[in-house]
Amino acid sequence: MSMDYGAFDTALKAAAGEDAALATELRASFVESARRQISLLSRSRCDANWQYSSWRLKGLAASFGATHLMELADQAGKGAPGDPVVIRELDQALSQIEMHKIS
Repeated sequence: MSMDYGAFDTALKAAAGEDAALATELRASFVESARRQISLLSRSRCDANWQYSSWRLKGLAASFGATHLMELADQAGKGAPGDPVVIRELDQALSQIEMHKIS
């Protein structure tokens, strides 16, 4: 699936200005935090933990303008705990963000 990185790039530029090193550091922090939430989702076996982790991921994605990841996290929160398809989709979306070169 093709992703639109416009909002993500805009959020990074708004926070980092012209400092490319800071933008790179912010993206790395975002990816690390998102990976942590996806890991928690993959280990969640009850509805409360699943929803809490999906909401945290959704909020993190929203704060960085990562709309596709935000939508996937929202869908995850409405699904069954431990759904491997959802986890895979979240992993793929985050990997695409991680590989994206900031424009």
